[in-house]
Amino acid sequence: MSDAVNPYQSPETMADPVKPLLVQGAITETMLLFLKSTSPWLRFVGIIGFISAGLIALWGILLFALGSVMTQVWASMPGLETVSDLSSSLGAAFGFLTGMLILGAAVLFFVPSLFLYKSGTKIRSYIREGREQDLELALKNNKSYWKFVGIIYIIYLAILPLTIIISITVAVASALS
Repeated sequence: MSDAVNPYQSPETMADPVKPLLVQGAITETMLLFLKSTSPWLRFVGIIGFISAGLIALWGILLFALGSVMTQVWASMPGLETVSDLSSSLGAAFGFLTGMLILGAAVLFFVPSLFLYKSGTKIRSYIREGREQDLELALKNNKSYWKFVGIIYIIYLAILPLTIIISITVAVASALS
C-alpha cells in the first residue's frame, strides 16, 4: 500500500457543530410563559394521580381482607359442601391474587404521578428562583414520565394480541360446548 491520498475518499470538514441550546439566554419570554402556565397543571394532575393511587391501594387492601369473607361465601354455596376445602382455598386465592393485581395498579398510577408532580414543582421553582438545575430536573422528570408511559404502552401492545387470541379461543370453546 502506498501513502498516496485516496481520490475516492469522502471530503472532511473542519466546521464545528452548532449547539444553539447551550447558549445563555436561550429561553424566551414565550417559553417562560408556557412553562409557567404548565406548572400548575402538572402539579394538579400529579396530586390527582396520588389520590387515585391511594384509593386503588385501599381497594387492593380491601380485596386482601375479603379473601377470608370469600372463603366463607364459597363454603356456604349450595353444592359446594363436599368440596369446602377447595372452596376455602379458592376464596383465599381469589382475594390474594386480585389484591396483588390491584396493588400493582396502584403502583402504576403512583410512579407517573410522582414524575409529573416533581416536574411541575421544579418548573415553578425555576420560574421563581431562576436556577438552571431546577429546569434540568423538571425536564429530566418530564423525560422519565414519558419513558415510563412509553414502556407501559409497549407492554400493553405486547399483551393485547395474546388477550385477543385467548378471548376468541374461550368464546369459540364456550360456543361449541
